[in-house]
Amino acid sequence: MKAKLVKLINVKSIVTILMTIVFSLMSWKGIVSSEQFVTIFTTVIAFYFGTQQNKSNDE
Repeated sequence: MKAKLVKLINVKSIVTILMTIVFSLMSWKGIVSSEQFVTIFTTVIAFYFGTQQNKSNDE
């Protein structure tokens, strides 16, 4: 369990979570449109899970 937590807390994970929070707030406040939010969020999540999948395949 501790090893999974350590793997979760890395730079990519922190950046992904922070970007999700920031763009969610920006969308909620009307700074970015919902369409822009979906595009940005999809790109960030796809990159995160794509790199995680590559990492799993390498191990």
